Amino acid sequence: MEIVEDVVIVGAGIAGLTTCLGLHRLGIRSLVLESAECLRITGYALMIWTNAWKALDAIGVGHSLRQHHHTLLGIVTSSTESGLKTAEISFNKAKGKKVGKHEVRRVQRKLLMEALSNDLPNGTIRFSSKLVAIQESGFFKLLHLADGTIIRTKVLIGCEGVNSVVAKWLGFNKATHTGRYGIRGCATNFANNNHGLEPLFSQFFGHGVRFGLVPCDPKFVYWFFTFAASHDQEKELEENPTKTREFVLSKLGIIPDQVRGVFESTELEAFKLISPLRYRKPWELLWKSISKGNVCVAGDALHPMTPDLGQGGCSALEDGVVLARCLGEVLLRNSSKKSEKLEEEYKNIEMGLKKYASERKWRSFDLVATAYVIGFIQQSHNKVLSFLRDKFLASFLATWVFKKADFDCGKLTNN
Repeated sequence: MEIVEDVVIVGAGIAGLTTCLGLHRLGIRSLVLESAECLRITGYALMIWTNAWKALDAIGVGHSLRQHHHTLLGIVTSSTESGLKTAEISFNKAKGKKVGKHEVRRVQRKLLMEALSNDLPNGTIRFSSKLVAIQESGFFKLLHLADGTIIRTKVLIGCEGVNSVVAKWLGFNKATHTGRYGIRGCATNFANNNHGLEPLFSQFFGHGVRFGLVPCDPKFVYWFFTFAASHDQEKELEENPTKTREFVLSKLGIIPDQVRGVFESTELEAFKLISPLRYRKPWELLWKSISKGNVCVAGDALHPMTPDLGQGGCSALEDGVVLARCLGEVLLRNSSKKSEKLEEEYKNIEMGLKKYASERKWRSFDLVATAYVIGFIQQSHNKVLSFLRDKFLASFLATWVFKKADFDCGKLTNN
């Protein structure tokens, strides 16, 4: 069976749904292919920084998400070796020229995905649709799905994550493993149904690990824990969640009892999933093609990065807005010229995707490189680097995070 579509987006993740919703707001239909049977909400929650709120407002879902998530007041970093705070910066008060006022909230992934998908027309997302091969056919791309379906499309956008078939077709290498792993969880089992924590983003470093926690609401606390390990060590932990939980608790160091209580009250289920931390080598973003003809990539398919900057999901939202704007501009122009030949239409699409690639190349390079460097310093076990981090670099690193969030991807239209 062959289906014909104008725009196909592979992957119903943050980048894919943002692009689709952005196009929908502009009056352009697209089809989203998702290999899973339903929307994937793995990850519990993610930090939405100022730049991402601008993107969410651009596609019209920022207001509804704000109703369910309170504003965080600031970021606090502490050493687990000394138990002392190493940096503290407010989100709400301007602090010189380096750090201005920021809107930061921890958003539950489930609510974000629902906000991005709820306004889409029925049938926009095609579940259980795994892309296995891409074939060129003149000015079209033929997409071969695992179920035998073939889809002919004028535009192909890959948003299917680190193992993207589209990214591979464009010539990108597999994302590189950093040698680090991450565990994420949430705690909801608190006395009087209230964790009692201040609305702060708390981070802790020391002894070669990095972890932190953020309250999402009075009853829900999200936490993460990253560490370095050999492949054999990781497999041993993954096969035994009880041992993983004991390992995490043993590495917490000197921290407040209230913080330790969050990890201790987390259900054992959360310790079953250990994720390798991967990233795209930054220079690959400069010499590889983000777009080629009528094909491009966005989100983790383009710029997988370590979680140390908290910009993975935020940059995916930026991608979606910029891509919808650049592509929407040429598609709307094409639709107004019904007599236009396929070749001219193809060239216009190619030009729109090149414009998107040009806008996102250096931004992606910057975020991937910065996240890697921050993670390397924060999780270092080196005594000299740990001393410098805790005594001199902590405030600088925190400020660096703010600077990367001080970005505006723009609106859906240039008008």
